[in-house]
Amino acid sequence: MSVRSPLPKGAQRPRGQTQREGIGVLAAIVLLMWAIETINTLDSNGLDRDGILARNVGHLWGIFTAPFIHESYQHLISNTIPLAFLGLIIALRGAARLAGVTLIVIVIGGIGTWLISPSGVSTIGASGLVFGYATYLLARGVFDRSLLELLTGVVVGALWGSVLLASLVPQGGISWQGHLSGAVGGVVAAYMLRRQRPQPGRPSRQPVGALSK
Repeated sequence: MSVRSPLPKGAQRPRGQTQREGIGVLAAIVLLMWAIETINTLDSNGLDRDGILARNVGHLWGIFTAPFIHESYQHLISNTIPLAFLGLIIALRGAARLAGVTLIVIVIGGIGTWLISPSGVSTIGASGLVFGYATYLLARGVFDRSLLELLTGVVVGALWGSVLLASLVPQGGISWQGHLSGAVGGVVAAYMLRRQRPQPGRPSRQPVGALSK
């Protein structure tokens, strides 16, 4: 019995399927946040202590749990709306792209928050991830040299720029450190996931079986 691949080797996947998979990953992220908030509410916000504790080496794992924990449904809703909007734009490039951006922002943003946040507080919430998504969309057009992506970044900046900048102003109960670190993570993600261009003078590879003229 033979097993056949659904797509020929080297063939591109249908764009609609790629977009649906990306949207599916985004939906899973949002649903996970809401499920965790439900558990947190039933536990009298006991999960709040599982956020990022600055410079606590034994609590480094909080970098990965913090974005999914919120102090209230109001806090969660305020993050869900921009997360879904910005995440959808990224998700249209596929599940792998959304997962890659999300992971890079969580790691880079989380480490930055762990380094510069004040001691003795637990930083929680997806706002750092929101900032990362926003700066990724703002920066990717520069690294990819894509006019369409640059225009997308302009739209994102016009819609959310003032809100994002205002969130960097130190305020009680709001982690501007997490916002700033998440924003840095988004730029790093845009650079790391930039479109690779062929090197000048390097011949392009022909597919196997191609006929040369």
